[in-house]
Amino acid sequence: MEASSAPPDLPAVKANASSPARPFNLTRRFSLLALACIASFSTVMALLLSNFLTDKMLHRDAADDMEFVQNVVFADRATSFFQAPASSELVDGTFGNFARMPDVLRANVYARDRSVIWSSDKTLTGKPVGVNPELDEALAGELAVESGIATKEEHLRGEHPVGETRSHYFVEIYIPVWDQAHAQVVGVVEIYKTPDSLFDAIHEGQRLIWLASFAGGALLYSALFWIVRRADRIMRDQQARLLGAERLAAIGEMASAVAHAIRNPLAGIRSSAELALDGDAQSFREPAEDIIAEVDRVEDWVRELLVYARPISGPLETVDLNTIVQKSVATYAREIAKRKIAVDASLAPDLPLVRADATLLGQALNSLIANALDAMSDGGRLSLTSAAHDHRREVELHVCDTGSGMGPEELSRIFRPFYTSKAKGLGLGLPLAKRIIERYAGRLSVRSAPGAGTTIAIRFDVPN
Repeated sequence: MEASSAPPDLPAVKANASSPARPFNLTRRFSLLALACIASFSTVMALLLSNFLTDKMLHRDAADDMEFVQNVVFADRATSFFQAPASSELVDGTFGNFARMPDVLRANVYARDRSVIWSSDKTLTGKPVGVNPELDEALAGELAVESGIATKEEHLRGEHPVGETRSHYFVEIYIPVWDQAHAQVVGVVEIYKTPDSLFDAIHEGQRLIWLASFAGGALLYSALFWIVRRADRIMRDQQARLLGAERLAAIGEMASAVAHAIRNPLAGIRSSAELALDGDAQSFREPAEDIIAEVDRVEDWVRELLVYARPISGPLETVDLNTIVQKSVATYAREIAKRKIAVDASLAPDLPLVRADATLLGQALNSLIANALDAMSDGGRLSLTSAAHDHRREVELHVCDTGSGMGPEELSRIFRPFYTSKAKGLGLGLPLAKRIIERYAGRLSVRSAPGAGTTIAIRFDVPN
């Protein structure tokens, strides 16, 4: 079936001069901006939550260590050890408990004068401490916690194998030790440890946070992208409708002028040809019939132009699609016989009724059949098949021809008004048929290939 280029004498609708040269692509702009924003937000949230989790778990562990240290000091009545010398056995017995805590690599005990009064590393005992903000914070009564990746030297001094490739994280805790009345800090206990199980739990929590953050971001992005893409399509469709309305307004003005200027002369020409046929001049019969046929063709063009330019409206009724198909085939019976085209009508009996306007739907089918006949100028086969699908909730009609067919480029243009590949054609047949069918909630699709003919499928939902 051939599509219906605008005739050279028909004016083209001018494009709006105010239209932007590069239209705003909402979906593309949103996809890029939203992806950047949501990815940034997810990353920041994951970082904040990871840091919050790490900080809270480390401080919770440090608080447990502080409670243990304070209990040991109170139980052994060792607050005086921070202020006055005591026997090494007593000191080692009390402070040695700190070095024996799980995962502890080193423990130091400081007096208020910042000197080391006991250490699991005997070389540090008795030495003063330089600038140490964490120690100052603990002497002020605050629990200080520092963490990071343990160095190789620190590993060698601990219990981890030298050849181990796994990175170990350390926690350095400065624990303030209070007197019995909890009125004054008498000293500080520093604990350096590598709690692998604690950091394994922290890292597992961080992985879950990152996974949840990006999964949530991906879900949010997908939902927003779907909404914006659908909104973009709706706006594009509305824009196309507005442009179509502007185009139709221009076509309507042109159609009224064309109809008024052409119809009266056409009526006179047709009447003269009919009068000539009533005479005895046999030699004029064939030219007169050709005149009448061409006048009818122009009349059909004018009618198509007027119908296309006017809003499609009218009362809906339940119609039998098979009956309309049969009437349309009968309308072209003379043309079908003249072109020696075989008609194969396979219409399903007891087809469900559809809601439409019978006259307009008949005009749409007339346009489709006319295009099919024009595509088979040297004969061929026209097939019309109707059937009910989806438990009789949908009616489908196929109009197939064995004409020359169309390529992808031509298929992309067939629904443009005034586009035609025929020598004689206005280019409104397919656009008008599609407009009429979609007016009644139907769908029209075209399948074609060069040399393989064309198949047009029409589908209507059956009313409840």
